[in-house]
Amino acid sequence: MDVMAKTSTTTQGLRAAIERSGYYPALVAEAVEAAVGGEPIRSYLVHQETTFDQNEVRRHVTVLVLTEHRFIVSHTDEQAADNTSPTPYATTSTESVKLGRISSVVLSRVVANPEQYQPGTLPREVVLTIGWGAVSRIDLEPAACGDPNCEADHGYTGNSTADDLSLRVSEAGDGPETVRQALAFAQSLSEATADITR
Repeated sequence: MDVMAKTSTTTQGLRAAIERSGYYPALVAEAVEAAVGGEPIRSYLVHQETTFDQNEVRRHVTVLVLTEHRFIVSHTDEQAADNTSPTPYATTSTESVKLGRISSVVLSRVVANPEQYQPGTLPREVVLTIGWGAVSRIDLEPAACGDPNCEADHGYTGNSTADDLSLRVSEAGDGPETVRQALAFAQSLSEATADITR
C-alpha cells in the first residue's frame, strides 16, 4: 500500500471512529480536521466517556491524533444550560504539541490472573499518561527519619510528575477494540518520540 492510500485509509478510519462515538460527530470531526490540517495521520484514538456529576449525566470525547511531526489532543464537553447560556452547549478545544516536546509516554496495563498470562492477551484495562510539560502534579508529604521518637522538622519530600493527559480505557466499559486501539496508539507515540531523540 502506498503512502497516499494509507493516509487516506487512516483519515477515513479516524472519521469513522468519530462517527461511531455518536458524540456530536460533525463538531468533533471539524475541530480535529482543522487541527490536523493537511498532515498525514499516523495513528489515532477516539475515546468517548460518560461521567456522573451530582444529578447530571455528562458525556465527553477525547480524540488523540499522531502525525509525522505533532501530537494533537481534541477534547469536547457538553454543558447544560446555565446563567451564561439559556441553552445547552458544547465546548471543543484542540492542542497541538510538537513531538520533540513530549517528555513521557506511560502505559499502565491491568491484567487478570497474571500467573496465567499469555503473551498477546488483551489487558482488562489500560491507562495512557502523556506528559509534555504543560501540567505537572506535585505530591508532597512530611519527611521523617528512622527514629520513632524524633520530633524534629525534616521538611517535605515528594514527587513531581508530568501529567498533561491521562486516559483510562477498559474492556468492560469501552470494548476490546478500543483497548487494542489504545495499545496501538501508545506504541506509535512511543516509537515517534524515540525517533525524535535519535
